[in-house]
Amino acid sequence: MSEVRIAAESRTVFGKGAARKIRRADKVPAVLYGHGIDPKHLTLPGHEVLLALRTPNVLIHLKGEGVDELALPKGVQRDPIKGFVEHVDLLLVKLGEKVTVEIPVTTIGDVHSDGLLDQQLVQVAVEAEATHIPTGVEVDVEGLEIGTAITAAQLQLPQGTTLVADPETVILQVIGKPVEAPEEGEEAAAVEAAEAAEGETAEAPAAE
Repeated sequence: MSEVRIAAESRTVFGKGAARKIRRADKVPAVLYGHGIDPKHLTLPGHEVLLALRTPNVLIHLKGEGVDELALPKGVQRDPIKGFVEHVDLLLVKLGEKVTVEIPVTTIGDVHSDGLLDQQLVQVAVEAEATHIPTGVEVDVEGLEIGTAITAAQLQLPQGTTLVADPETVILQVIGKPVEAPEEGEEAAAVEAAEAAEGETAEAPAAE
């Protein structure tokens, strides 16, 4: 997993007013915590942060005056309308340290034509080295038949990564396709045919 270097500035002014001023300058207020240190309040460049956060569990190398640390995003606040990053909580990590994160679960292939893929979880919790967090895990569903289920224990995790989630958790399963209801015209025709058949039966003369 590659790391992203982002310039960091120490921040000594706090409060909503100060945060708004930082955002107007296209920057993001952030807090770095972990390993028993006092939280460090930082200011980061907004565009670089936005690009970095496109990668799940991105490892960020914070570099600046008084700051030279590795961190993982642990909390991101975004503007609910415009989507820009308003604040970031960063967890301090060290080389070789293991961390618990959630990685994406994606599928490849197509299930049997009679079935329908029902993916119940799109992420799964794992433990991995902070500098070797996998970008995700793939599940090959090619040809899987109705009734097949894949649990967390069956995921083929990358070497050095261990499962944290309950092994019996169902990640995905193959279910039967829903039966399509007849269209209104077809249903009406079927009813008319049934009524006509009943009428013919009622009108038929009784055998002597």
